[in-house]
Amino acid sequence: MWAIAAAATRNADAVEARSTGTAHPAPVSSPSTALAATPTPVPTPSFDRGAYSIDDPASIWVVVNKSRALNPVDAVPPDLVQPPVPNINGQPVRKAVSDALAALFAAAKSEAGLDLTLQSGYRSYDTQVSVYDEDVAANGQVYADTDTARPGHSEHQTGLAVDISAASGRCSLDACFGQTDEGRWLAANAWRFGFLLRYPQDKVAVTGFTYEPWHFRYVGVPLATELHETGVTTLEEYFGVPGGESYPG
Repeated sequence: MWAIAAAATRNADAVEARSTGTAHPAPVSSPSTALAATPTPVPTPSFDRGAYSIDDPASIWVVVNKSRALNPVDAVPPDLVQPPVPNINGQPVRKAVSDALAALFAAAKSEAGLDLTLQSGYRSYDTQVSVYDEDVAANGQVYADTDTARPGHSEHQTGLAVDISAASGRCSLDACFGQTDEGRWLAANAWRFGFLLRYPQDKVAVTGFTYEPWHFRYVGVPLATELHETGVTTLEEYFGVPGGESYPG
């Protein structure tokens, strides 16, 4: 069970993604055939698609997007810890994510000689209010809604989402990260450690957000492997739930 978030002071890291001075990546237009080309999931016989809830905010499979808010909207993860990896903003993540990150970062170093750093982890409801409001003030609400989740709709609030950067800082929080050695290695290998590249370039119409090659969502090794093997790249498509580019109402 989750506790309702207490009214907390906003963290100094509330605007970390904005205070770095990194320019917003340009929105990527989704192909007109994106929805028509949606793959049909073909689960492996032994895989239990009902193993975890996709509605419970405590579940590692919870699906949160523009159409699906967290319930309650100010939910707080139960087991936040500081991960044992380089952590620019000092933000915690859930315990399972922490363990997976440590293994992921170690493999990137041992297998490819790459040094990674955690850019962002858990953000509270109040922190997301600050991040979203700052984006709206700087770029207008229409643009902000393409790259910053509204409070209660952010994966970062689950403690299961991480933004990963190269230790060098090259292309941090920018679409060009996908073309770096670090971005390519993560895209090819993160699934082995239970992570999903959450906002692919060709699925903007499905996920509702622009391409973010730095944003990975922990779903656990079994589901990450299932998605990898079936070729389904979004949680919305795999579980057959709504996403889309607009908020309801």
